Amino acid sequence: MTTNDDKTKNWRPATKLVRGGTTRSEHGEVSEALYMTQAYAYDSAEQAEQSFLGEVEHYVYSRYGNPTVTMFEERLRLLEGSTHCVGLASGMAAVFCALASQVKSGDRVVASTALFGACFHIIANILPNYGIDVEFVDGTNIEAWATALSKPATAIFIETPSNPTLAILDIQAISDLAHKAGAKVIVDNVFATPILQRPLELGADIVSYSATKHIDGQGRSLGGAVLSNDAHFMEKQLTPFYRNTGPSLSPFNAWVLLKGLETLDLRVSRQCDNALKIAEFLATQSNVKRVLYPGLKSHPQHDLAMKQMSGRGSTVVSFEVDGDKAKAFKTMNGLEIIDIANNLGDAKSLITHPATTTHQRLSDAERDSMGISQNLVRLSVGIEDVEDLKQDLGQALLK
Repeated sequence: MTTNDDKTKNWRPATKLVRGGTTRSEHGEVSEALYMTQAYAYDSAEQAEQSFLGEVEHYVYSRYGNPTVTMFEERLRLLEGSTHCVGLASGMAAVFCALASQVKSGDRVVASTALFGACFHIIANILPNYGIDVEFVDGTNIEAWATALSKPATAIFIETPSNPTLAILDIQAISDLAHKAGAKVIVDNVFATPILQRPLELGADIVSYSATKHIDGQGRSLGGAVLSNDAHFMEKQLTPFYRNTGPSLSPFNAWVLLKGLETLDLRVSRQCDNALKIAEFLATQSNVKRVLYPGLKSHPQHDLAMKQMSGRGSTVVSFEVDGDKAKAFKTMNGLEIIDIANNLGDAKSLITHPATTTHQRLSDAERDSMGISQNLVRLSVGIEDVEDLKQDLGQALLK
């Protein structure tokens, strides 16, 4: 195989997204090859032994590694600017592996309260079963972080922007406090994507993605990734954990995600432009009680968002309908273009009611602590014509 790794040093992000990590077989294919195989053949029994010992470079089993998956990992790594990347079966596999691979009974994990429902469930309900101490704090309150991190911790987990209220957390400030407490900082960067925000450059240690979202971006496949510059964590903790527990990324999904990366910059830029215009439009509607969007100056962490997220406000807008759950449902049911679906980051605009979908398993008190009301809806803005989207929202709100 031939590789273009040595050429990438001076490439700009858009070029890396199209060509980074590409390897070609002897056939010289232009589109990345899809290696649908479980195992690999060896020239000799000695080569097999050496491969398993790590003495020679040779794929041994697709649960451990696969050429198509490697291309995805390398392309995403180049975009993120990290030294290591591991592709996994889903975003939740990435979150769980990033945490579980490095904590043990007696360790302590501190997390922001504002989290995706499944992330909250892992930290609040699964980790304590293994004797891990867990504490939640108001993620936007640096004093609360300082108090929580005045004693040792092993890992910190945050989302910024958070799902679904789009709270913005100060990655650098939290990382500084965490490192003094001996903790590694994991940032779920799904809402911002590596196009807008690169947490490793802001002091974080580990980044996780649901590649199902913007990286695929077209509603086709599941996938996840964990990235870091920490070689010990990636090679000695994460790699043995995922190889032996099995949440590996399939070659076919990796191939789909590779193709998604080619247009990631184009899609995210268009989605952010559309999202800002929609947020501004919703802020003028009498049937909308409140709009949550970091790109609006009314957002409580607007300045921090502009600093951390390359001056953009994300592809997601959340807003509260002026009324109750029934009013929110009626608005959603009245939409003619925008689909009701609980995914995000898609080329198609999607809307969901977090309290009854993505965060439905949480208690009323837990949802209240996250600011998730019964009249809150989350809109993932797509790449359609923004005037059509505004008209669709306007007519649905009137209904």
